[in-house]
Amino acid sequence: MFTGIVEETGTVIGFEPKADAWSLAVAARAALVDLSLGDSIAINGCCLTAARFDAASLSFDVLEETRRLTNFSSLRPGALVNLERSLRFGGKVGGHFVTGHIDALGTVDVFEARGKDYYLGVAVAPALMRHVVHKGSIAIDGISLTIADVAAGGFAVWLIPHTLAVTNLRERRVGDKVNLEFDLLGKHVEKLLARRTE
Repeated sequence: MFTGIVEETGTVIGFEPKADAWSLAVAARAALVDLSLGDSIAINGCCLTAARFDAASLSFDVLEETRRLTNFSSLRPGALVNLERSLRFGGKVGGHFVTGHIDALGTVDVFEARGKDYYLGVAVAPALMRHVVHKGSIAIDGISLTIADVAAGGFAVWLIPHTLAVTNLRERRVGDKVNLEFDLLGKHVEKLLARRTE
């Protein structure tokens, strides 16, 4: 479980196929503090298990399905990725509850400065818009954000300068794919209501 508060951006060292899985290596600092093998780390919002690490980097085994269903397929050496260690008892919950299980990919369709802040619009499949609620929470590449606008084919969020400074969103461009995780509570409520109407 995570909160969507990115601790740092790591730099992809390599992402390549191996005999039994894809191997993702990331240079990091904060994510290495008190790290143990098997710990969960969110990479662009996707929960992965730390399989190997040293003093400056950590590596993960990535399933083909994970690579296909996330924006990992576009990762290249030098790319920035958002890193968050899993929530610990007694820790702060500054964002919202995020599982690290990506629901869908969105496509950046607007990204521009408006005054001192930035406006980020994301297009999603119409069938997924039922999960998008005005002023609700969403995780974009693992970042806990509040939905500001909702339209037929997508939604938008406002970004403060701090968010751009500490996450990989500063590298995003129109047309880029972003990992989306819709609000966990909303998904459960939807499922419960669906069962009641069956």
